[in-house]
Amino acid sequence: MCGIVGALAQRNIVPMLLEGLKRLEYRGYDSAGIAILDHGLKRVRRVGRVAEMEAEAKAQNLTGMLGIGHTRWATHGGVTEFNAHPIVSRNEIAVVHNGIIENHEQQRARLAALGYAFESQTDTEVIAHLVHYYFAQTGELFAATRRAVADLRGAYAIGVVAVKSPETICCARMGCPLLIGVGDGENFFASDVSAVLPATRRVIYLEEGDVAAITRDRIEIVDRDGRPVTRPVRISELSADAVDLGPYRYYMQKEIHEQPRALSDTLEAVLNEGVHAGLFGKDAPAVLGEIDSVLILAAGTSYYAGLVGRQWLEAIARIPCAVELAHEYRYRESIPNPRQLVVTLSQSGETLDTMEALKRAKELGHADTLAICNVAESAIPRASKLVFHTRAGAEIGVASTKAFTTQLAALFILTLVLAKQRGRLSADDERRHLEALRHLPGSVQHALNLEPQIQGWAGRFAAKQHALFLGRGLHYPIALEGALKLKEISYIHAEAYPAGELKHGPLALVDSDMPVVVIAPNDALLEKVKSNMQEVRARGGELYVFADLDSHFENSEGVHVIRTPRHAGLLSPIVHAVPVQLLAYQVALAKGTDVDKPRNLAKSVTVE
Repeated sequence: MCGIVGALAQRNIVPMLLEGLKRLEYRGYDSAGIAILDHGLKRVRRVGRVAEMEAEAKAQNLTGMLGIGHTRWATHGGVTEFNAHPIVSRNEIAVVHNGIIENHEQQRARLAALGYAFESQTDTEVIAHLVHYYFAQTGELFAATRRAVADLRGAYAIGVVAVKSPETICCARMGCPLLIGVGDGENFFASDVSAVLPATRRVIYLEEGDVAAITRDRIEIVDRDGRPVTRPVRISELSADAVDLGPYRYYMQKEIHEQPRALSDTLEAVLNEGVHAGLFGKDAPAVLGEIDSVLILAAGTSYYAGLVGRQWLEAIARIPCAVELAHEYRYRESIPNPRQLVVTLSQSGETLDTMEALKRAKELGHADTLAICNVAESAIPRASKLVFHTRAGAEIGVASTKAFTTQLAALFILTLVLAKQRGRLSADDERRHLEALRHLPGSVQHALNLEPQIQGWAGRFAAKQHALFLGRGLHYPIALEGALKLKEISYIHAEAYPAGELKHGPLALVDSDMPVVVIAPNDALLEKVKSNMQEVRARGGELYVFADLDSHFENSEGVHVIRTPRHAGLLSPIVHAVPVQLLAYQVALAKGTDVDKPRNLAKSVTVE
């Protein structure tokens, strides 16, 4: 859940490393550091933001043509400068590491017996000492790195430099993302493509178990078995401008407002070509024609998207669907069904829990797999038979917004495809659904226009310690998503329940200090939701209601109403996701929290 970057060139690479680390801060951070080879090993580390470390690097006039950098999100050891990366061994080897080494205690004992002294509490320090130990035996950094990672168990993406090998950087990956940026007379590595975009758009994505040696004009890669391999050079579709803030104050704000465009891009193929299985890949017609059920694996916000997708799949396509938290599925005993389609949802395509759940499903005999993902060349799509790229564009803010709504759009397209293949989508139904999809970006834009009204609620929420979110049917997952967003970025404790559950316990929490947010679209459950709202008012609770334009709600004492666009039918969850995102954003602004970098969280969850 950290960020790593490295570079070697015929120019001073310190500015490039600093810029790369700034672009990686969104992944999560508590400290940052860089190490440069310049007549020896020079290192600067600081607790806090990259800017604080940058100031020290400039004060020291740090320069060099080969170096590595790191933003840390603590797993082993406290948030201290001694635990910040790069981690060194005997001032000769420096390592940056993303991931968790599961056997670090055994390796620590072994290395201590060999005479190595440990200066940090991190699991990473064993990597540095192992490389040093093997470098002393082999005299060659690439060989030492290969032997070191062979001793490791767990997940890692690492970059290694050595004082005695000043023309080479080595890197390796297992379970965590890592790529090489290919330049002209200069090369790079990073955990995320955004870190290398200012220098190059040509990238090589390393596979599981790969180890690479990088010089200015050569890249050598071996696979987990030590065999030389060639990985393709790809052109990143992400531009450097895509990760710039532009006129927005925060990335989350920018990404909320990019949703109409993100949805248009995601829906482009189905709107141009109509509903057909080929939207999910060339093998999709055969694969989707043979399945008898669907299993969705995801975590966090993506899990909530899966809960909406289940209702669509069962109601429209009439196909059984289960949704499981990836980190629970991978460890429980389940009953495999070889005719079940396993769908993974992930913004980054590198979510470790989801990747490991996919591996578990395949071990159990699930051969038919579909990845719905925002990063086409990431690990989960590469490991899946079918892929649907959501085309949301770069999402930097930790709290997911446009990735969530485009995942919902993708699940609705999958629903229509399966319904059509199963003879449950008439020509008239297809036209009606496609017309609704055409209007969806406009409806989302109308929802965005509610921001000034939602801002008016923010001050009332900012002083609260707790909040309750209610929804029913398709909108219960949106209530879950609203509660998650609020606690993620404003640190207000929030819970979500199906509104019908109120009288089964949660009603005990309701009083005048507990704002209750209600998702109340004009659907078949509206009257039931109104009854639940009366239960809240009877206990002195204050209601904040997101209702459709064509529903009959009025503001009154203790009842605050904001009307979203006219009811969007089955696509209503996508429209109603927008106001709960805006509510969380505006409350966080009112409280003065760091919207894009909430405490204790990271964007790409690449550790358990």
